[in-house]
Amino acid sequence: MSRPHEEVFGRSLEFGERPALILVDLMRAYFEPGAELYMGSRDCLGSAARVLAAARAAGTPVVHTRVAYGPGGVDGGLFFRKVAPLRHLVGDGPLGALMPEVAPAPDELVIVKQYASAFFGTALAAALTASRVDTLVICGVSTSGCVRATAVDAVQHGFVPIVVRQAVGDRDPGPHEASLFDIQAKYGEVWDEAATVARLRR
Repeated sequence: MSRPHEEVFGRSLEFGERPALILVDLMRAYFEPGAELYMGSRDCLGSAARVLAAARAAGTPVVHTRVAYGPGGVDGGLFFRKVAPLRHLVGDGPLGALMPEVAPAPDELVIVKQYASAFFGTALAAALTASRVDTLVICGVSTSGCVRATAVDAVQHGFVPIVVRQAVGDRDPGPHEASLFDIQAKYGEVWDEAATVARLRR
């Protein structure tokens, strides 16, 4: 007889004592009507801005990521070839700019990445370890892509991933909800915005 799903998956990871916030790819490409990567909603952007304000007020380290490629996507490999809209992120064009609602402060780390995970090919893990971070609060886009990949890599690097439900978004509710379900079951924790803000303020 098989065991109930809840007995196999979904054990809790505790929110640690030294969190950091990462805002994944909150770029104009996802929020500009008519852009190929446009998600159709700005709801997650407003939520992410509120989480960012709480993190800054609490003195929590903040990291931002954005995607940019060299000429012709030379550093994008097969990912660049697979996802056609990434061609709009070659160089420092307007679609690659971070949204003003979550613009980085002068003392906040901005990581430029070429692949889905914020950890892959970047100094993120080293920077978090050097700051003795134990928990990574994750906001951004898209839930089924770069957010999920970052959450999976976070737990693999020893950081508790806390994905903020209202502060992540996707182009379709199906993969969005499926990814949140999967993250909660196997890789990290999915928290509501209000609970996350309250925990950061604590």
